[in-house]
Amino acid sequence: MSRVLETLEIETAPDPQASVIWLHGLGADGHDFEPIPHELDLAPATVRFVFPHAPMMPVTINQGFVMRAWYDIVATDLGRREDEAGIRASQAALEELVARERERGIPARRIVLAGFSQGGAIALQTGLRHPERLAGIMALSCYVPIASTVAGEAHAANRDVPIFMAHGDLDPVVPIARARESRALLEGLGYPVEWHEYRMPHSMCVEEIAQLGAWLRRSLA
Repeated sequence: MSRVLETLEIETAPDPQASVIWLHGLGADGHDFEPIPHELDLAPATVRFVFPHAPMMPVTINQGFVMRAWYDIVATDLGRREDEAGIRASQAALEELVARERERGIPARRIVLAGFSQGGAIALQTGLRHPERLAGIMALSCYVPIASTVAGEAHAANRDVPIFMAHGDLDPVVPIARARESRALLEGLGYPVEWHEYRMPHSMCVEEIAQLGAWLRRSLA
């Protein structure tokens, strides 16, 4: 992942003053959340949404089939034998996208790292360690990866970064218990977590989009 990832970009208005870099889940691509920018009602904020496409790789849990993924998944419990090398490679790739937004004139405090499932895990992995204060981290239907490293690697610049976490209580892919453990870890370290649970599986719902929009408006105010 030495080169900058290919991306889909959507601007809510000309001359964006903020950026949301939103990572998709396993097996999807950057088009997965393409309708979202126009459903969030972010006016008067002008925002550039950057939807990167994960690289293609074999995924162990899916019989080694090659698909878009941010890291390999070896076991269904997600917490054992994590693909730390893959997670850190995607962290580096996301950092490159943050750097590109900075070069395009968006300050770090106007950048939100966001993602669903695997993408949310990478948003957390990267945002907690980023050396400049970000606008926020949005983590949907996901968990904190390589959790044992967070306390030692978290950067002071983002110790108070707003975090939006949301999860479905019927999720068969990432059990809500795992997400609650991640929430407890982050709150134990002092992070301000806005937590929401919904009656849904591994997906998003209308209520979640409305609450996410409100959180984004506050974070980018």
